[in-house]
Amino acid sequence: MALESGHDLAGDSSLLSSPGGVRGRRDKGTIQEGCLRHHRRKPAAHAFWSLSSAVMVARVGLRSAVRVTSRALSNVGGRQRAVPAATVEDQDTRKTFADVQKERQQQAKHSVLINCPPNVNEKTFLNYLSQHGQVANHFFYESYGTHAVVEFFDQENVESLRSHATVPSVQNEYVLPFKSRIFTLNSASSSSGVPVECHRQSSLPINELIQKLCRAQNIEEQTYLLLEEYQLTDENLRLRFLVSSLIKDIAAAYFPEATVNPYGSTVNSFGKLGCDLDLFLDLENIQRKKPGKAGGPFATEYLMKRVTSGRAATQRILSVIGECIDNFGPGCTGVQKILNARCPLVRFSHQPAGLQCDLTSDNRIALRSSELLYIYGNFDHRVRSLVFTLRCWARVHGITSAIPGAWITNFSLTMMILFFLQKRNLPVVPTLDHLKSLAGKEDQHIIEGHDCSFTSNLNKMKPSENPDPPDLLLGEFFEFYGNFDFTKNCIDIRKGKEQNKPESSPLYIRNPFEQNLNVSKNVNQSQLDRFVALARESAWIIQDQMNQSVERENKVWGLGMVLLPAVFQGIGKIKKKRKRTPASDRIKSLLDSLKTNGKAR
Repeated sequence: MALESGHDLAGDSSLLSSPGGVRGRRDKGTIQEGCLRHHRRKPAAHAFWSLSSAVMVARVGLRSAVRVTSRALSNVGGRQRAVPAATVEDQDTRKTFADVQKERQQQAKHSVLINCPPNVNEKTFLNYLSQHGQVANHFFYESYGTHAVVEFFDQENVESLRSHATVPSVQNEYVLPFKSRIFTLNSASSSSGVPVECHRQSSLPINELIQKLCRAQNIEEQTYLLLEEYQLTDENLRLRFLVSSLIKDIAAAYFPEATVNPYGSTVNSFGKLGCDLDLFLDLENIQRKKPGKAGGPFATEYLMKRVTSGRAATQRILSVIGECIDNFGPGCTGVQKILNARCPLVRFSHQPAGLQCDLTSDNRIALRSSELLYIYGNFDHRVRSLVFTLRCWARVHGITSAIPGAWITNFSLTMMILFFLQKRNLPVVPTLDHLKSLAGKEDQHIIEGHDCSFTSNLNKMKPSENPDPPDLLLGEFFEFYGNFDFTKNCIDIRKGKEQNKPESSPLYIRNPFEQNLNVSKNVNQSQLDRFVALARESAWIIQDQMNQSVERENKVWGLGMVLLPAVFQGIGKIKKKRKRTPASDRIKSLLDSLKTNGKAR
């Protein structure tokens, strides 16, 4: 049965697509200070949240410490509260970003990617592979046919499979003799007729997500459910690291000591299913290699090509690697060499994995930014649920976009969320300066003259004493930025407090490391005005939904209401000044009219 809120989700899915732009702005009175606080529920004891944080984090293998599938319900302060279940590992065993990367890279090194025949028999498939060694992990997914990622226990097992694989024979074509760890499995026998279980590699459409959200018990639980549905899965992370390892195999033809590592959304704990794969070609191990002991009065060094600058070297290297990916990389298509960008890159599509990839080689600050966001994302379980919820909200309403332009980026929005969490009376997350004060000798990093130091050890950080649940923080976020003075102040997570803008850009967000760089310089006044208008409207809706006790069966409610584009139709458009009724009144009127029309039929 379709859900209702003035709209039949099954019959009018067009209303739920991201509206590439509700443009302009609309006037609305400023939300009075404390408009949400008047109806807030009594917070739970601080001790509960400290205890929750202490047992929250499990295997941090680039997954969230939060998994909602086995959610625990805790009755605190007389209220049933949805809290992610405590996990196997205690907080004192939380892994560092570097340890997680190393673990994932080792898994990828022992893995292969196999294009399977339709309706392959899983048992027969595994029996065949066991001839080469014990299979540690495997899963299937769909991308231009059925594929399987298979991890063996040992590198020798992979080499055994490679030694038994044959070169395909084709007519009227010539096979380029580059042997990767991507295979095609041919079957002489007929298929089993029973399709294997394929893991989802993309996020749910918004209409399906809203229907799932409406089965939750409260708005807080909805935020965790959205996180569970949108975050990268273990299987997707394995696939991404395998692709990284496969590109490294290509680069190794020229640079055997180089590594290729994912960065950005894939590893910073905020990656959404279907997001692009950012790859970093790291050549630093070549330059760091110390000379051996001198054998007598002489020392030898390599004779090497020289260029005028590091940028020129990066462009030349990426140009060659891009050619190799284009000419020899199985399944790599649409290769573009974008070498004159601020950060030169090679862009391509990896069809067997179903991923869009960007390969760079001169963006080391971005690696530190990835680790910083990983620290914040795994510091407190509420951070990731809030970031995923607000990113979804922003994309649905066209505040962010996959197309470059004047929109707020996901990174800028995440900086705004972290700044808001630092500004609570009891901060939810610490400032970057505080993380720097906890840094040990091994955490000291100066990159291109910028201080990128902060602790990599999550156990050095005291849990937050802030008791507010995610739904309350969500409403306060909308209220905070609905009233923020963007004309005077800039956003800086290093200090965690408002500062005067150094220039007149509509939105000024300091890069956490390159402090003279505004990461939101692309945002124009119109887009900022629309963000503020939508934030104010969303604050009204969240307030209304938190205080309503309504019949929820087959109705859109709670978080679903702020994710419905039709509810916000017309907000932000430039019109003549006219008073607009609050969202709650408009929604009520919409529902009443539907009931009347239903009775008339």
